[in-house]
Amino acid sequence: MPVAEHDPARPPAAPPARPVASGDGAAHVGGRPRNAEIDRLVLEVTLRHLRSEGLPGLSVAAVAEEAGTTRAAVYRRWAGRIELAVAALSTIDPGTDGDGPRPSGDAFADLVAELARFRRFVVDHDATALVATAFVEGADPRVRDQIRHRLVDPCRARLRACLRAGIEAGDLRAHADHTTAEDLLTGSWLAHAARGETLAEDWAARTAAMVWAGCGGVPGEQRGRSAPAG
Repeated sequence: MPVAEHDPARPPAAPPARPVASGDGAAHVGGRPRNAEIDRLVLEVTLRHLRSEGLPGLSVAAVAEEAGTTRAAVYRRWAGRIELAVAALSTIDPGTDGDGPRPSGDAFADLVAELARFRRFVVDHDATALVATAFVEGADPRVRDQIRHRLVDPCRARLRACLRAGIEAGDLRAHADHTTAEDLLTGSWLAHAARGETLAEDWAARTAAMVWAGCGGVPGEQRGRSAPAG
């Protein structure tokens, strides 16, 4: 049964309501209170459909049916399936509010911890399936931008902080190619995704060790306190 919306009578002189859509789902229908439960259900179902069907298979009608509402209710909030997909992706919490591991004073250990945290994020949000929607030929740039903003950029920022801490501690070369190091850290996940493989339990430690060594550091128990050459 469709979820009922509160629809109080409006004065006869009021102009007809026009749908106003926004990528963050903040659209309003003139004079009509929003039903937050419909918003939540529709966006939750949309994410599930994006994971299983991808963007090409996303159907407003199918989302509305599973969410227990109508296509009209969805279109009053979002102009179409692209806007709906962007809004659904915006509900993913990238963990940028300081809820991650605190710096321990050991930059390499922090890098491992951050990658392990990213692995949990990928698993919890089935992020591999979502990122695949950005690789589809002709994918809308708004969807690609939202995926990058929610799934990739926050992780890169935290990994960058770990590498900078390694430089400040004298454990990494100051002139190492740290931009490429960030690409390797996150790109390792994408390589696994392209092969259809899940991230192993020791992925974080192995990936961190490889990149750390490439930046002139000595990872793990082999590390000394002397500054790296160069």
